[in-house]
Amino acid sequence: MQATDPPADSIGSPRPPRAALTSFVGRRRELSDVKRRLTETRLVTLVGPGGVGKTRIALEIAERSRRGLRDGVWIVELASLRDALRLSQVIVSALDLPDQSNRDPLDKLVSFLLERQLMIVLDNCEHLLQDCARVVETLLSAAPGLRILATSREPLGIHGEGICVIPPLTTPSARHSHTAKAVIHYEAVSLLVDRARHVLPDFEVTNENVEAVVQLCERLDGIPLAIELAATRLRSLSVTQIVERLDKRFTLLTGGDRVAMPRQKTLRALIDWSFDLCTEHEQLLWGRLSIFPDSFDLDALEEVCGFAPLIAESLIDLLDRLVAKSIVLTERTGERVRYRQLMTIREYGAEVLEPSGEFSTLKRRHRDHYLRKAAVMVERWCGPGQADALAVMTEDHANLLSALEWSAHTDGETGTAAELASLLRYHWVAGGHLSDGRRWLDQLLDTEAMSTSQRGQALWVSAWIALMQGDTDDAVEKLIECEEIADTLGDRKMGAHATQWRGLHDFATGDVTGSITRYEKAIKIHTDFADTASVLTALFQLASAQTYNAQDEAALKTCRRAIEMSEQLGEQWNRSYALWITGLCHWRRGEPESAKTAALQALRLERVFKDSICTALTIELLSWIAASAAEFQTAAALAGAAAAVWAGLGTDVKAFGQPLHQDSVHSAQKTSEALGEHAVTALARRNATMTLDAAVSLALGRPDQTRSDKPTEKSPLTKRENEIANLVAEGLSNRAIAESLVLSTRTIDGHVERILTKLDFASRTQIASWIASQRGRSSRTRSG
Repeated sequence: MQATDPPADSIGSPRPPRAALTSFVGRRRELSDVKRRLTETRLVTLVGPGGVGKTRIALEIAERSRRGLRDGVWIVELASLRDALRLSQVIVSALDLPDQSNRDPLDKLVSFLLERQLMIVLDNCEHLLQDCARVVETLLSAAPGLRILATSREPLGIHGEGICVIPPLTTPSARHSHTAKAVIHYEAVSLLVDRARHVLPDFEVTNENVEAVVQLCERLDGIPLAIELAATRLRSLSVTQIVERLDKRFTLLTGGDRVAMPRQKTLRALIDWSFDLCTEHEQLLWGRLSIFPDSFDLDALEEVCGFAPLIAESLIDLLDRLVAKSIVLTERTGERVRYRQLMTIREYGAEVLEPSGEFSTLKRRHRDHYLRKAAVMVERWCGPGQADALAVMTEDHANLLSALEWSAHTDGETGTAAELASLLRYHWVAGGHLSDGRRWLDQLLDTEAMSTSQRGQALWVSAWIALMQGDTDDAVEKLIECEEIADTLGDRKMGAHATQWRGLHDFATGDVTGSITRYEKAIKIHTDFADTASVLTALFQLASAQTYNAQDEAALKTCRRAIEMSEQLGEQWNRSYALWITGLCHWRRGEPESAKTAALQALRLERVFKDSICTALTIELLSWIAASAAEFQTAAALAGAAAAVWAGLGTDVKAFGQPLHQDSVHSAQKTSEALGEHAVTALARRNATMTLDAAVSLALGRPDQTRSDKPTEKSPLTKRENEIANLVAEGLSNRAIAESLVLSTRTIDGHVERILTKLDFASRTQIASWIASQRGRSSRTRSG
């Protein structure tokens, strides 16, 4: 006799979601996003790499949601389920269905859920994707009061699915210095402290261990499980000792919760789980991608990883599947997409790659890709794509250093390393990486394993950087050797470069007349070889020398020639320097308005380039102009801003010649006499930690609202939100703001969302308009 279903009202009350045994740390934005998505769609999937905290967030949402749902919230744990045919029955069991009939489990679920209002949490769906998708679609179609919250390393892939990508915890950058008090606000640090106190009750972040704490959180990628495993090691190790052993992280980070799933007890087991869910070709690409030390673009992927047995046509599909599985993360800037792996995922891939014998092949392909990229950058430098090329090279900085590292330490590759380092000249100088460029070029020049031509190229590029850093003695030695090599090889083009930078050496050491002669000679040879980029650089340098040689008209004429050539080509880098020299020349002629106009034009171009050298020189000039007009408060503030930019570069105005340094000293003395040493020092200290963007904003007359442009009416925004709103108004992207303020992009995303909510705005354009109105109101109040 067939069993019959019991009446619906005989079903007992739902059990509450299981209680978490640890406190919930951070994740305010993620919780808000998930709750919002659950109001928009009845299926939301939390997606992210293993150990990132998807289950913990789902449990928190479940706990917070249960009172708002008539029939409660039910948790279905799928990690241990291997037989997909039992999926529906596992859900039946989790929901405590009192149906003892022999009906199909899916039919039982449909009947049970038909008139109910509840949420089911399906935890860990990644190994049962197709079956989960089928069951979920059936249940949602039949039960209008049902909501499903799933966690998975990739989406279920059905219509109407809302996807919330769960990123790692916010983490401080080890590239910057931090105080113990400041880092505790990062989610990764807060979690480490919370979990560490379970095994070491008096644990805290101190000035002694803050650096190690930052390194630990960053190198563990802000992955909660990895941080929790590391915290358990604090029973017997210090934070510093753990960091020192992170190269063995897969054996170090073990010993998690004894009752946790096996894959949650060690970091290796966690990633093994992800690896086993990949196809053979996905696993192969995962291993090959470990060759990239940081983010990469699609061209790099195809050129470096696209060889047998992975055909080029299959790479995009394989990449897409790794992105879906949260093995590869995406970073978007407008229409530009880059990809990266978490450090832990990358190191696992490196272990996979090791026995394949592909390492040397991949490293050479990797180096050759960036060598070609650097050559193209030099070839196309004199055109409209300069700013984009610089931005991309900055994003590839870690890849460039990795390519140089391998080439420098591989037999027979040193000469190619020198070639790459030389071709990266604009990345080193215009991109603000002087120290890295000098270090690599000098290291390579200390060897003999390169051709004479490669050595000559490396010599003049290294000398250029040395001059930017004020090291004139080292520069001239290299330039003399370069001239000798050029003469030996009969290489007039190389000789022209040596002559040009000898000209800058002459100017820097006080021989202005000699520098003019060298610049004019170099310009002629550069022109013969149609090397327009070098012609333009030598032209603005010539104009600078003419300015300090009492040849004002000639200097302005030279600048006009450089500016007109640049405009015709769509070139902006040399143009910004030529505008700076134009402003300098007008200032020395006693024409402050013309000087300021040209300087501000240069600075606006530099907002795009972020060339710290030209930016610092231009802000210096604006400070001198202000001092000449007796606007000493402005002069002191601008001098402090320029000093902050110089400090970031590791050089100062003295490196660019005695004449410029003398003008700087004279202006500073004049300002100090007017305001007093104490006041000038206070202003300088106030601006000493300014970012490049903040310094430019100040110089353009649009300072941070929290400093000197406070609105007369109380702002609804916090001090930090006001700061971010001002940068939004300046046109900066969230990523640029994050870099400027040394915060994570995700933190800035959250701030911008709150600003829009507080102001009841729908777009960033409205924020910009609001900031403009606040400044206008403040200005009218002051003038009144």
